[in-house]
Amino acid sequence: MTDVFYEHFERHAHGEGLKDHATHYCAGCGHGLVHRYLSDAIQSLGIQDRTVAVSPVGCSVFMYYYLDVGNTQAAHGRAPAVAVGHKLANPNAIVVAYQGDGDLASIGLAEIVSTAQLGVPISVVFVNNAIYGMTGGQMAPTSLLGQNTTTSPGGRSLRTGTPLRMAELIAGLDGPVYVERVALYDSKRRVQAAKAIEKALRIQMEGRGFAFVEVLAECPTHLGLTPVEAECWVRDSMVPVFPLGLKKDVRERENWPLPTQPCFDPSRVVEVLGATSEPAPRFCESFPRHLAETDVALKLAGAGGDGAQTAAMLITRAGINEGFDATHIPSYGPESRGGTSYADVHIAEHEVISPAAPEPHVLLAFNAPSLAKFGSSVVRGGTILYDQTVVADVPPPPEGVQLVGVPFTEIARDLGRVVVKNVVALGALQAATGVLPEETLLTAIRQALHHKCAMIPLNEEAFACGQRAVRERAS
Repeated sequence: MTDVFYEHFERHAHGEGLKDHATHYCAGCGHGLVHRYLSDAIQSLGIQDRTVAVSPVGCSVFMYYYLDVGNTQAAHGRAPAVAVGHKLANPNAIVVAYQGDGDLASIGLAEIVSTAQLGVPISVVFVNNAIYGMTGGQMAPTSLLGQNTTTSPGGRSLRTGTPLRMAELIAGLDGPVYVERVALYDSKRRVQAAKAIEKALRIQMEGRGFAFVEVLAECPTHLGLTPVEAECWVRDSMVPVFPLGLKKDVRERENWPLPTQPCFDPSRVVEVLGATSEPAPRFCESFPRHLAETDVALKLAGAGGDGAQTAAMLITRAGINEGFDATHIPSYGPESRGGTSYADVHIAEHEVISPAAPEPHVLLAFNAPSLAKFGSSVVRGGTILYDQTVVADVPPPPEGVQLVGVPFTEIARDLGRVVVKNVVALGALQAATGVLPEETLLTAIRQALHHKCAMIPLNEEAFACGQRAVRERAS
């Protein structure tokens, strides 16, 4: 086993000169000490090869430059959720979520509470310095009453609430087995902090359950104090609000029931999904370069219930069946009922670089708000298809963009099932753009309906009606 701390830090100047051993933390910052105690605990417990450290957005964001363990970067506040994923995917791993107060106690509050209540055996190290350190010294949920921050320049008042005591909150839940608050302001407190962090890891090794260590730490930069003054501030100002000590230590409880090691055998995955490993039939002779050279972007938009998301998934499946790289990214906003929600789809010859489609080659609009919102974003040479049944006022399209109106809803209503208007739209899309061959899209529809075979003839007819509407319009 090697040292847990990397021998060289490549964070600055590629690790050359003095910066070879320098972290990005400010002088007097508590994070460096906590890193040291965490690495010492991993070393002494002999778990380096099993450890996965999860660091989110915040001052700890670059922890992977310093600790030679498995590392995962999480979105702001989402470290507990990512940690649970790691633990359930690999129960033998020792997973550590390392978070600051703005991250854990603010944007990530729901994640940490639900994860703690779940009780899954992970270890959380929570560094509380009562400030948003990385982003400019804003008030955090743990900032003290009267504390000056960039967003409370006159001092935090009751109008912004009182400091959130996370250790007590977590200890009050049924899930955790160990919760302790420690500090770093003198040698005695540092020894206690090191022991608490090691205990949190040992509890996880034993499979007992969720462990949480809150560390009161110094942030001299945003406090405007020297390192020594910051230590005194933690002792004299923070500790009365955040009392140190053991908050919970459950010894008599059945170990958390971790699953067995998951199976990642592809054949087993295919079996569980009820899928087939047989390749889908292919009908494309080449990539649709008449729309874009190597990557076609589509946006499908409408109100909730219009079927835009289902149509987007069918196009994506059809592209994958043809051996292309295809992606589907849904967007469900609060405005989806009666307004517009959308899905971005890409079909790329080799690889989709970005799944978003801010400037699509094709827009499929199921209602007027969607046409108004996204019509101007279609690139020159692109195509807009919209539902003539519900769109009365059609804004002029961008220069060089083809505008095609088809009564999706009316056609579907005439077929007896309004819900198939999205399949009518797919037929119209195929006839108007030739994005994929007819049989490619029909195969995707049949695959999606393999458990509802009685619905296939109706959907095939809806697809054909959409095609016919476009062709009759052009003739």
